[in-house]
Amino acid sequence: MEQTVLLEMRHVSKSFPGVKALDDVHLEVSAGQVHALLGENGAGKSTLIKILAGIHRADAGEIYIDGAAQAIADVNIAHKAGISVIHQELALAPNMTVAENIFMGEEPTSGPLGFVDYKLMNRRAQEILDRHGLALRAEDVVADLTVAQQQMVEIARALAEQPRLIVMDEPTASLSDHEVNLLFAAIRELKSKGVGIIYISHRMDELFEIADMVTVLRDGQYVGTRALAATTRGELIRMMVGREITEMFARPAQKAGAPLLEVRNVSRGKQVRHCSFVLQEGEILGFFGLIGSGRTELMRILFGVDRPDAGEILYRGRPLKVRDPSDVIANRIAMVPEDRKEQGAILMQDVSFNITISNLGQIIRGIRVNRKRERELVGAMIDRLRIRTPSAAQTVNNLSGGNQQKVVVGKWLATGPDILILDEPTRGIDVGAKKEIYEIMKQLVDDGVSIIMVSSELPEIINMANRVVTMFEGEITAVLAGEDITKEKILTYATKGT
Repeated sequence: MEQTVLLEMRHVSKSFPGVKALDDVHLEVSAGQVHALLGENGAGKSTLIKILAGIHRADAGEIYIDGAAQAIADVNIAHKAGISVIHQELALAPNMTVAENIFMGEEPTSGPLGFVDYKLMNRRAQEILDRHGLALRAEDVVADLTVAQQQMVEIARALAEQPRLIVMDEPTASLSDHEVNLLFAAIRELKSKGVGIIYISHRMDELFEIADMVTVLRDGQYVGTRALAATTRGELIRMMVGREITEMFARPAQKAGAPLLEVRNVSRGKQVRHCSFVLQEGEILGFFGLIGSGRTELMRILFGVDRPDAGEILYRGRPLKVRDPSDVIANRIAMVPEDRKEQGAILMQDVSFNITISNLGQIIRGIRVNRKRERELVGAMIDRLRIRTPSAAQTVNNLSGGNQQKVVVGKWLATGPDILILDEPTRGIDVGAKKEIYEIMKQLVDDGVSIIMVSSELPEIINMANRVVTMFEGEITAVLAGEDITKEKILTYATKGT
């Protein structure tokens, strides 16, 4: 049955100073269709979506909704046209409740003075959450929620607007498998009601499960549109990167190294309970667990962000006394956090500032900055990590996600760590950038750095980690090695057989 065309974007172009972000791009989405938008970071996906959402104005091109030309000059016009965007960067008010965020700007009122009817608002918000299986309470304060739960609030807000077209930008980046299934159920319900969905994700398996069509962009240009049922993963990768990506993973050979970091019975509240493990020299030790398993909370303890209630940490056989992260850094331990935009990089500063911010002792003597040493340090990191940037003076916010991640890695590598903790090292970056990150990890291990890698992506864990630690509800449930590192065993221990 022929579907009604809901959205057409024709010959769209957009330039920024020194960069042509889009060049004659096309996109067509039908009602009741999930249309994937695919491309490496920097391909132009976000710029195209921001034009559709009224955040940017196109330099050229037309937008048609239901066959009628639509001038989307600002966000309000996009909203009135029935377009709702769930951005990759969460846009929530942290000190407000879930219900207040869902109905922000559209709060139900009562009485002659038009006061907000909080009871009605909470009830309506809870109905939306319950209808779509989102395990949240309307009265919860957003700041108290995990990143995954906050993502679910963004999804609920979009659903509350009853839009005709929803854009989902990396909606599953922070979700567990169960939460992904709930999201997909909501998407199928929206499809059945004729809602069009533009779905952006770097997770290929998701696209083949949920999407009907896919449009690929590369370097700001339109490459092509395919039906998912009539294409392959390999063809899409070739369209994205213009070349074959072979041997994606680069796991280093297992070395029988000496114990480097020992964690003994570490606990903190209910989030981390009696955790013990050993990191050996020359290995990648993977951590896998579902949302709420305590993985990130354990890493925060290791890096000195949070203090444990009990237990001890030994570094090279000696107790590690930790008051704050500076003590950990002084012991040559570094951490790339889960959320690079909020915790890893200062986006509005340049590459040079970000790489040197944790290494000021290397470039400052007294009150003088050694500019030569600064240039050498930053240049070495740009070369070593193959950071694609016009110069060290480029603002990090203007880099692709993969290059932003490399800047954060470079910031900590410049401290000369013996241990590098990587929490979700490839979240939100494209397949080409992932391969580069994996190659960097292997090279670091070959150079003598030991790595703790936290990841929610099973292929990444299985193919990169020498050993795998599984967690469930704050506890370590298994340490797997060799032939035991399988999807079935990892998931069994990560769910504790549930």
